Amino acid sequence: MEAQAQDAPAQNVQDAAPAAAAPSPQAVTPPPDPAAELARKRDQTRAELDALSKTINLSSDKVNELEKSIADLDKSSSSIRQALIDSAARRKTLEKQILESEKKLADLGVKEDGIRRSLHDRRGLLAEVLAALQRMGRNPPPALLVTPDDALASVRSAILLGAVVPGMRKETDRLAADLNNLAALQTGSAKERAGLTATMTNSIEEERRMDLLLAENDKHSRSSAAELDAEKKRSEELAGKATTLEGLVASMESEISSVREAAEAARREEENRKLLTDEQRAQAKALADSGVPDKNRIAPAYPFGELKAKLELPVAGDILRQFGDADGTGHEAMGMTLATNPDSVVTAPADGLVVFAGAFRSYGQMIILDTGDGYHLVLSGMDTISTRQGKFVFAGEPLAAMGAKRVASATALALETNRPTLYIEFRKDGKPVDSRPWWTAKDTGKARNDS
Repeated sequence: MEAQAQDAPAQNVQDAAPAAAAPSPQAVTPPPDPAAELARKRDQTRAELDALSKTINLSSDKVNELEKSIADLDKSSSSIRQALIDSAARRKTLEKQILESEKKLADLGVKEDGIRRSLHDRRGLLAEVLAALQRMGRNPPPALLVTPDDALASVRSAILLGAVVPGMRKETDRLAADLNNLAALQTGSAKERAGLTATMTNSIEEERRMDLLLAENDKHSRSSAAELDAEKKRSEELAGKATTLEGLVASMESEISSVREAAEAARREEENRKLLTDEQRAQAKALADSGVPDKNRIAPAYPFGELKAKLELPVAGDILRQFGDADGTGHEAMGMTLATNPDSVVTAPADGLVVFAGAFRSYGQMIILDTGDGYHLVLSGMDTISTRQGKFVFAGEPLAAMGAKRVASATALALETNRPTLYIEFRKDGKPVDSRPWWTAKDTGKARNDS
């Protein structure tokens, strides 16, 4: 009986040995494709953010504050347009921050899922290790050389512990590290979500401010509502007859009076600029470079050819397709396509005359800007348009807003995404050209692993 008691601790260690030496075989789940996993997590994160945005409401005090700020604004046309440009810039900055937070949350989520999957796949081994540690805690091995009678059991225990404990310690340390990493990721996600909620609230506030400014800007329209309606109906007729973008532009510039008159005025302004002396041209360029170009200008502040590497993308988003890429229909893309978040604001990349604003064939809602020097900029895929043809717009001025999901247009059908997509095409003398040389360096990268 005494021998059995003395051997019990050693037997307890022997029971623990299989946990480290021969774990039970587990069916290990094969790791998912990283790109597909990140795309799935981004879709999930977007859905969560969309649900969150619907719960955010501005307080009545905040709405009253916004309305008062617009009421107190200098009501001159130039002041309202500058306020619109400033508001659009803030919205785009907030939208970029939301996109970055979305990416961070998706990345953190993928890492969390990886740790959870690893813990799940090792659940059998971890259970054996924890059970062995629990048994050893209840019945620890004897101290060495307590009594001569315990010597044999102590030596046997020490030998077995020397073989088993390092393996169990390694698994225990790995488990502790995984749990610590999981806790850190969860803390990081909670912090990111808190910051994102504040950013989304600010974005909704800025969207409301822009709506008020657009309404105020409409009051300053020089054309009557009847004239605008008549021109809109005529442009819709012309768009229905036109078969190409070149034909549409030509018909708009010849048939729509506001476009024709604005185009003629812009051309006269460009001709007058060519007559300036070198000193006068240098002064005009210095004024434009200072960030305060003439707010009453009716022609671009700069020749379009001089704006390479200076333009900002018209919307905050991820580049899915560039000029020359396969378009999914066996042809090369004639423009670039960006995936955006719902309701993102679309701004004018450069000064230009709005030649067309409306629906055109498979392009969906479309805006065409005449930016001078023989260049036209085509934007399509928006949900609502807030400008009108015949109007001269400044760089950064809001033109439209994206919808809640992708518009089923010819330029977007081949894309594997449900996100709203904006198509951008640059044309020189009627021929598509690569727009990449015009964007700032930070805007030329292509998104990876996007859905």
